[in-house]
Amino acid sequence: MKTVRMILVSLIVLGVTSVQAQKIKITQGDLAFLKGETEVLVEYDYSQMAVGKFTKEEDYTAKKAAEYNEKKPGSGDEWKEKWEADREGRYHPKFEELLNSYTSKVNCSFNQTNVNAKYTLILKTTFTEPGWNIGISRMDASINVEIIFVETANPDNKLAVITMTGVPGRGAMGNDYDTGFRIQEAYAKCGKETGAFLVKKAFK
Repeated sequence: MKTVRMILVSLIVLGVTSVQAQKIKITQGDLAFLKGETEVLVEYDYSQMAVGKFTKEEDYTAKKAAEYNEKKPGSGDEWKEKWEADREGRYHPKFEELLNSYTSKVNCSFNQTNVNAKYTLILKTTFTEPGWNIGISRMDASINVEIIFVETANPDNKLAVITMTGVPGRGAMGNDYDTGFRIQEAYAKCGKETGAFLVKKAFK
């Protein structure tokens, strides 16, 4: 009974830590330019992303692919392909879905097809913690991002930057054994928080 109580307390502390760690703030410019806009182009940038203990993503993927290939030839290459494919297949759709669930209420669409939009939102992921779940032990995924707004016709003109750190990703009831799913949920959370923030700060 004592062990069960200790486990429950640990889970509560972990949950509180995740909530407290997540921060969102404007670090450059302001969002006044968005008011009245009905569409914004969305782009994604992973060019300077650290992963876990690795400062460069390519070092992380090289190590993981080599480990998988050593166990089963070819499996590491498949893992790396899936790691990259999950961006377009899972992360981007979830981010935009949750973002638009808020911004649609103020009649503004955010997606990758709005090529004629005056402004572009660049979601730059600077850090990814893939986390793990092996049943007896788990760690949530998390991401740090910069949400950069630029003029579509002049992308060097940076209008505003929002930073979010420690955005958590996990499945309901801890059913998230797949790494891609955990990270997907972090992008869903990121989209939700971004949408709520923009509606409050930019469109009112």
